[in-house]
Amino acid sequence: MAMDVSPLVPAGRQVINGYGDGGFRITGQRFEGSVLVFPDRTLTIDLPSAAALTLDHLSEIFAATPAVELVLFGTGAAIAPPQPAIRAALRERRIGLELMDSGAACRTYNVLMAEDRRVAALLVAV
Repeated sequence: MAMDVSPLVPAGRQVINGYGDGGFRITGQRFEGSVLVFPDRTLTIDLPSAAALTLDHLSEIFAATPAVELVLFGTGAAIAPPQPAIRAALRERRIGLELMDSGAACRTYNVLMAEDRRVAALLVAV
C-alpha cells in the first residue's frame, strides 16, 4: 500500500504525493523506479539501490540553476551511507546531504520545497 505524503504547496511545484510499490507518485504522475526530484521537474534515474550511487547520478544536481543547497538522499527502506567520494563532491560544491529512508525523504522534501528551499530529493524506490 502506498503512503500519501501530500502537503499544501504553490501551483507549479513538484509534490511527492506518495511512494511504494516500486515507484513514486509525483504531482499526480506515477514514476516507476528511482527518481531525482527538483521543485520544477522530476527525472527517472537508474539507481537500483543506495549502494549503486555514483557521481554520475549527481550531474543534474551539480548543474541545477538555481544551485541546490541540500540533497535529501532517500536510501530505500533502510538508511545506507554513500561512498566517501559522494560526500566529498557535494561538500566541495557546498551542497548539504541528509540521509534517511525514502519515506522520510519524501515527507521532508515536501516540507522544504513548500518553504521555497533549494532542495533536491534523490530517492531509491521501495
